[in-house]
Amino acid sequence: MLIDPKEKSKSLLRFTTAGSVDDGKSTLIGRLLYDSKSIFEDQMDHIVQSGKRLGREELDLSLLTDGLRAEREQGITIDVAYRYFATPARKFIIADTPGHIQYTRNMVTGASTVDLAVILIDSRKGVLEQTIRHSFIASLLDIRHIVFCINKMDMINWSQEGFEKIVADLGKLVKKLDIRDPHYLPISAKYGDNVVDKSDNMPWYSGKTFLHLIETIDIEKNKNPENKRFPVQTIIRPHTKEYHDYRGYAGRVAGGVFRPGDEVIVLPSMLKSRIKSIDMFGKTLSESIAGDSVAISLEDQIDISRGDMIVAPDDLPAISQDINMMVCWFNEQPLKNGGKYLIRINSNEAGCIIKKVNYRLNINTLEKDTENTAVQMNDIADITIKTSKPIFFDSYKKNNITGSMILIDEGTNETVAAGMIV
Repeated sequence: MLIDPKEKSKSLLRFTTAGSVDDGKSTLIGRLLYDSKSIFEDQMDHIVQSGKRLGREELDLSLLTDGLRAEREQGITIDVAYRYFATPARKFIIADTPGHIQYTRNMVTGASTVDLAVILIDSRKGVLEQTIRHSFIASLLDIRHIVFCINKMDMINWSQEGFEKIVADLGKLVKKLDIRDPHYLPISAKYGDNVVDKSDNMPWYSGKTFLHLIETIDIEKNKNPENKRFPVQTIIRPHTKEYHDYRGYAGRVAGGVFRPGDEVIVLPSMLKSRIKSIDMFGKTLSESIAGDSVAISLEDQIDISRGDMIVAPDDLPAISQDINMMVCWFNEQPLKNGGKYLIRINSNEAGCIIKKVNYRLNINTLEKDTENTAVQMNDIADITIKTSKPIFFDSYKKNNITGSMILIDEGTNETVAAGMIV
């Protein structure tokens, strides 16, 4: 299949939808795809037939993303649903995340890789606890662009006063959470007002439609261009006549720009060398940037293993066995204070012990609970751990990749938590 060069060069925007139950997240995505002509005929037929089976009289576009039977029967989102579509301006990957409190871990998972968050609010109900919860999680995950869609404007008779009251309440939340780039849109996902086309029912609104906004918003992709970070995933030794002496360290650039000739230092050995070449699929590159999967070869023969990191000599990450982090607990078994787990940061793995739960966050009120520190599934808490060996890392705000980690149960090998290093 040939790819149009224009299609290949279009920028990609990843965004997630969040909000309280029945605020219209799935309907918004369905309406967006329907009005932008991004639904195939067989998908449309499937939605119509599913709606009839469920006794829905009107076309229910939420069925496009609610793929699980339980989701369709209950009219809710349970798991994260991913959808891809493109317009002449941009390509998009959407993560439709659940609104229920018991699926907070699914929301964290779906939002962990996005550039923008869309938070829906029922115009009749205003700012709810789930609005605060999802806004906080978005800010915790360092999502810097948040679009607040005040939905179901048809239910309050397209009231400008009602919209402005909710925007004023959101403004206080945005200030408290220090959200950098907030946007506010009055919409009706069910009828398509201000989703793809401008609404005739709200002539008082002069801003962009939802589609126009996500097509044109300037996303801060490389948040930390100056911090050189290259976690090593594997060692490449071809053992062929042509590449008999080649030794490459393969991985994905986690930050900064690497070029042949750059002086680098290898962690944890602290040995210095220079980059000899940067290779990708048989091609030698003049530079590599964050997100590139490449193999780096060095001028000196250094013992480098999976889990090591190549960085700039004048910009080292933190190196410590004591790590403070915010974690979202995924597992049905509660966190054990003093319990032993495996920690994995990129390709680096070590044993660790939970030293202390500093506080459990009430993410409905944003209050820190220092007394009831029992961490259950879907809870978010601030903890301190001690690792079995020195670990090199950055704060999550400095580098989302080298500042994020997962905790793994040693016995079951289950991922029990995801964390952001403070």
